[in-house]
Amino acid sequence: MIKLENIQKIYFIGIGGIGMSALARYFKSRGAEVKGYDKTSTVLTRTLEDSGIDIHYEERIDLIPKDVDVVVYTPAIPPQHAELVYYRANNYIVVKRSDVLQWITEGSFNICIGGTHGKTTVTTMIAHLLRHSGYGCNAFLGGISANYQTNFWSSERNVVVVEADEYDRSFLKLVPDIAVVTSMDPDHLDIYGTPEAVADAFVQFSQRVKQGGCLVSKFGLERASELKAAHQYTYDYINTSAAVHAENIRTNNGSYCFDVVHADWILKDVVLHMGGLHNIENAIAAITVAKYLTIDNDKIIAAIADFKGVKRRFEYILKSEKHILIDDYAHHPQELKALISGVRSLFADRKLVLVFQPHLFSRTNDLANEFAESLDLADEVILLPIYPARELPMEGVSSEMLIRKMKLSNKQILEKQAMLDWMAKHNPELVVMAGAGDIDALVLQVKDLLS
Repeated sequence: MIKLENIQKIYFIGIGGIGMSALARYFKSRGAEVKGYDKTSTVLTRTLEDSGIDIHYEERIDLIPKDVDVVVYTPAIPPQHAELVYYRANNYIVVKRSDVLQWITEGSFNICIGGTHGKTTVTTMIAHLLRHSGYGCNAFLGGISANYQTNFWSSERNVVVVEADEYDRSFLKLVPDIAVVTSMDPDHLDIYGTPEAVADAFVQFSQRVKQGGCLVSKFGLERASELKAAHQYTYDYINTSAAVHAENIRTNNGSYCFDVVHADWILKDVVLHMGGLHNIENAIAAITVAKYLTIDNDKIIAAIADFKGVKRRFEYILKSEKHILIDDYAHHPQELKALISGVRSLFADRKLVLVFQPHLFSRTNDLANEFAESLDLADEVILLPIYPARELPMEGVSSEMLIRKMKLSNKQILEKQAMLDWMAKHNPELVVMAGAGDIDALVLQVKDLLS
């Protein structure tokens, strides 16, 4: 293994990914020369370029640096990618993002947050709590913190808060001092094959907690009895059988106020300025970690009240008396269900129009019935065509397939421009836009049409 201090020049293939860009920022902060490739220019890549990182957008050997210590690639890059093939053929050190995270965390106190959904928000909440309270941490986030406008920051304190990604079993390279498991629902079945294999991986993740370490897990997980750690806490937003739960939940103009209760302590009147009941639960997970680290109650309450959320996680794009526009990364049926339920809890008297862009042919195929059930919870649904990401089309798998499975009567499939035209014509009061593809590029256009 190459030593981190010896990496002076590093190249990223797929630098615009949320996890890859955090690593790029990390090495840039350490004074390394960082360069990268990505398929398209995005807000993320332009931000990296503004920080002095050289990025190109064509898959060309003549554009890549030949003098590099390490080449990092994301699993989303196909194996036949010309740049990846070149580096491998010429015996460069070529590693996955997860390998680099393993190197970074081998000598630190690690708080690793895993789960098929919820992990980005919980990771960001914990990192924000530690930063805001003065405890300090290095953060590698799977989303952009709205408080700090970044997915990475460093600290002199040798504590790392990292999102533990289950895709490609990456999280099994981490060794947590504290692990959080938010969910174990089936996902990435193109990698795992079966829901049981997904759950197996999370059990293995819990077994990687260091001796004497701590596990914080969502109450009621199917394989809960197999999750192992010296110190264990379960959490839930209302179930009093969980070790930590909420009581006395109130709403006020899109925010929540609640108490967080454990057998040995209680935090009264915690205020969260972020929509969605599932985000109360996410906050409880973060608070449980902070209490385990013995952070003062008043500092925890102040940090949660100051938490502005994560970009594309129940993010208010427009919030006025006439219009609400919410943008969310939800791309799994359970995430959609939680998102819609959260919106209903705050805006029960408004008609909910959901615009959803399915992500991946394989996920749409594997979870089609579950998607249809979640989509039916909205009042009206507009489906965009499936965003393929790294995949080729699958025969018979399309947004039409989801429409056929749905029971809701108000549903249609529209191309992007047709969706924008529909918004201009109908001017709906409450719009939720969801998906992990490029739907976020349409959000500001919808905002302009509504406002």
